[in-house]
Amino acid sequence: MTPIQALHKYFGYTAFRHEQEAIIKQLLNGGDALVLMPTGGGKSLCYQLPAVLLLGLTIVISPLIALMKDQVDSLNINGIPAAYLNSSQNSEEQQDIINGLKAGKIKLLYLAPERLFSSESRLITFLKSLPVSLIAIDEAHCISHWGHDFRPEYLMLSHFKTEFPAIPVIALTATADKLTRQDIQDKLALKNPAVFISSFNRPNISYTVAPKKNSYQQLLDFLSTHKDDSGIIYCLSRASTEDLAADLRKQGFTAEAYHAGLDNDTKARNQEKFLRDEVKLMVATIAFGMGINKSNVRYVVHYDLPKNIEGYYQETGRAGRDGLPSEALLFFSAGDAFKLQRFAKVDGNEEQSRIMLKKLDDMVKYCQLQTCRRQYLMHYFNEPFPDHCGSCDVCLTEFKKFDGTVLAQKALSAVTRLNQRFGTTYVIDFLRGSKSEKIREEHKQLKTYGIGTDVSKADWQRYFSQLTNQGYLQVTDDQYPVLKLTNTSDAILKGQQKVEFILAEETAMAAEIQTPAYEGGLLQDLKTIRFNLAMNENVPAYIILSDATLLEMATYLPQTLIELGSISGFGEVKLKRYGEAFLNVITSYSQQHGLSSQISSKRAKPAPRSKAPRSTSAGNTQRESFDLYRSGKSIAEIAAQRSLSPTTIESHLCSFIQTGEMDVAEMVAPHKMQPIQNAAENYGTDRLAPLKEVLGDGYTYAEIKAVVSWLKRDL
Repeated sequence: MTPIQALHKYFGYTAFRHEQEAIIKQLLNGGDALVLMPTGGGKSLCYQLPAVLLLGLTIVISPLIALMKDQVDSLNINGIPAAYLNSSQNSEEQQDIINGLKAGKIKLLYLAPERLFSSESRLITFLKSLPVSLIAIDEAHCISHWGHDFRPEYLMLSHFKTEFPAIPVIALTATADKLTRQDIQDKLALKNPAVFISSFNRPNISYTVAPKKNSYQQLLDFLSTHKDDSGIIYCLSRASTEDLAADLRKQGFTAEAYHAGLDNDTKARNQEKFLRDEVKLMVATIAFGMGINKSNVRYVVHYDLPKNIEGYYQETGRAGRDGLPSEALLFFSAGDAFKLQRFAKVDGNEEQSRIMLKKLDDMVKYCQLQTCRRQYLMHYFNEPFPDHCGSCDVCLTEFKKFDGTVLAQKALSAVTRLNQRFGTTYVIDFLRGSKSEKIREEHKQLKTYGIGTDVSKADWQRYFSQLTNQGYLQVTDDQYPVLKLTNTSDAILKGQQKVEFILAEETAMAAEIQTPAYEGGLLQDLKTIRFNLAMNENVPAYIILSDATLLEMATYLPQTLIELGSISGFGEVKLKRYGEAFLNVITSYSQQHGLSSQISSKRAKPAPRSKAPRSTSAGNTQRESFDLYRSGKSIAEIAAQRSLSPTTIESHLCSFIQTGEMDVAEMVAPHKMQPIQNAAENYGTDRLAPLKEVLGDGYTYAEIKAVVSWLKRDL
């Protein structure tokens, strides 16, 4: 069986993502590999698929019991025999697994690192008696002191290559800088590993940072738009998680807390409720989430400031693992940054303290950006990216500018008068004429003292951030950073150069990312069937099928098992096990609403010329929008009348462009057709976000979607 055949048979996909295929070939050829792939990018498949193809056993090292159970359940549902050994099992259960291993009935075995090399453990001796063919070490950054989540027990894994010198090892992580990557290779003694670094971009996630003013009400306003969605809210302290979860329950939300201080039974129970959609909201510290494969998390909120970009990016990546539109919202206040400075310092280790403080400073800079947030994140991970993503709050907000030359002169003058020896906080307090004892008496005698009392502390912080971003000030990279002038500072102080500041405004939430037109009623019916199957199998619903797979079914309406097999996520095993149950729902719904299969449009490739219009009509809900449009109503009027979003109405109309019943020229000006068509042919039509990125602000998602629909019409 080839890798691509195994991919479809067991996982239901017809193509590899990122560098999965190259990674799998490296392991099948017996080589070691270090893999950096963003959360939700498909890391697990890089060792799960070779495990199927290789003779013998694959050992997977994983840090969390919940992760082991989640992945083992998913593998078994896919027809791949897998098991785990951990402290949650009794001796009888463990003996059954050992017997299964001896009999060669298990392909993947999940273990915690501390089980392997503890003094009383004979596990290594037992494993060496088995035909081990591959070793996978997940969350590999945990082995490095320089990683953002160092775990001492991972250091034991440095003995693995000694015990299994001829067995290929794959080390996987979602986030690791160059220092951490080298540390992983050295500590695991990997032999000339092939290093694979996939794109860190998650185009389906929109990023927003909101000023932390009335954060609880801000949070309630946000959650009111996500009542039926699963989400994670991260807090800094254990007490905050419990208090916030209790407050949200009083507001009618199903919410539970999760942090390291809870007993194991409570943590396991709360996590299981969340995985099974019995609880929609998990309010947690960073102790929650590592390796959680729940694919339908629609948003991640950081109620408090994260300590570093690596942790923030990994946590936001727990949203939208199914590829559907998702949101990352962070509430920022400078007060949080000051609090975290204490935690960033490592007693007795000045070098590590410096690194941790620098990481915190990078996090603060991200929050204060007036340029594309996605670009900043990509550049942080050494990946090039254009200066406009179209789906973060900065790119979606029109900022007003004003002449800030006088304010800039006051700020630079203060830095000059203080001999460039103090940090931002002290300079701002000095400008605002603070009476604090921290301000030295000799400084209170300077003319510049108190010349900025009419500007709030928060505004001064924003202005200093903008001066730094524009290159008029710089911050030293020391344990105690101070403000320094630059080569361009003098021209401003002399009035030879103007400075523009961006007016502080509330940022807009990210715009809706379009999904194909689908039958909402059918999607709910499919979710009900999935829930019932999951209850029978005693697994979370997303392990049966992801939301993305359900959405494809509700969009393309397969009418036979063969057509159902072309839906992403339906492999041979799942098709045999669940196909009839889902197909019965789809065909019944289609008959009731006069709908027919749309699978041909899923398979269609972009076509430059039209032949005959498609005979298949669109669904009733699309037809209603189309008829209203034909009657002369605008898209906005139809959306208001039908209580739907304008983007949904646009998608409805695009379905008629695809059938040939509507002319694409009704939605797209002629001069825009060719550029959109060129972009579609160069970058594909699977996702609209990359096309929008290439085409820029002069093109709307609606126009792009319309041309893509026109390209997909039947020949």
